[in-house]
Amino acid sequence: MTQTKVGVRRELGRSGAAVTALGFGGGPLGGLFEALDDGTATAALEGAWGGGVRYFDTSPHYGIGHSERRIGEFLRGRPRGEFTVSTKVGRLLVPQDPRGRMDEAFQVPATHRRVWDFSRDGIRRSVEDSLTRLGLDRIDVLYLHDAEQHFDDALRNGYPALKELRDEGVVSAIGAGMYDPRLLTTLVRDADVDAVMLAGRYTLLDQSALDTLFPACAERGVPVLAAAVFNSGLLASPRPVEGARFDYAPASQEMLDRARRIADICTAYGVTLPAAAIAFSLAHAVVAGVVIGMRSADEVRANLESFEVAVPDQLWAELRAEELIDQRTAG
Repeated sequence: MTQTKVGVRRELGRSGAAVTALGFGGGPLGGLFEALDDGTATAALEGAWGGGVRYFDTSPHYGIGHSERRIGEFLRGRPRGEFTVSTKVGRLLVPQDPRGRMDEAFQVPATHRRVWDFSRDGIRRSVEDSLTRLGLDRIDVLYLHDAEQHFDDALRNGYPALKELRDEGVVSAIGAGMYDPRLLTTLVRDADVDAVMLAGRYTLLDQSALDTLFPACAERGVPVLAAAVFNSGLLASPRPVEGARFDYAPASQEMLDRARRIADICTAYGVTLPAAAIAFSLAHAVVAGVVIGMRSADEVRANLESFEVAVPDQLWAELRAEELIDQRTAG
């Protein structure tokens, strides 16, 4: 397994859109887990740009629009041909009186509520709203978002709406961003998508994408953006600590112990756990890039440094020998 430099661009099928091997995940810019001010968000974006990142992913869901606004304000000062931006559809933001309340998912005032809508009209309205928040002339990549509980609707109505927008030239590439590899496999096999974004299912702690999704993507030539490669935080530090999150919830003791065993082996090879986590997810042939959520210049700097680490093949061999990663990762 070899590491790829941050700024190397990989095309998403025949769409004309391309992503850098490291993408900036916009979830934290919406106040995920803790509040975030504009200055800190801008410093994170500046650090990523300076480090060669040219792919920026966001969503209306992230901070009920805060992430899109912040990313858009930053990118409007950069040459449009030099970056790729993706956002998502499936939730409309409806204004409401916050009455002093905070949003249920992000640390921002509850100025809007989310309404699920994968209809043609809902998706077109969502795109218009996102373009307004971003302040950009176009969206490069558009994903159906978190459609697990609405998959039939998303496939039957949402996908044709995305295809229509692609045919019209409103967006260059289409796909879906989800955590369920089984449903993404259905989408890849039954629809004409350019890419999929998979959250947390091809990591050092979960390789379930190998069962059906990655084979289907290889067969159909559909690249994968690997998101949540730290599984919400458990793999983000050299030595996982009590209370670290796995898939947005406190990690179980069993999962914490497993992460620590992997970390010990990484240390023996002179590699940090975050560096190994990034390299592992990126190394599969169908993965076009990894997308990491970052909230500060310090986090960006740490991830850029981890990205450049060369991980020896012997590390993966030992993890397989200890049955800590799937044997099918052998190469």
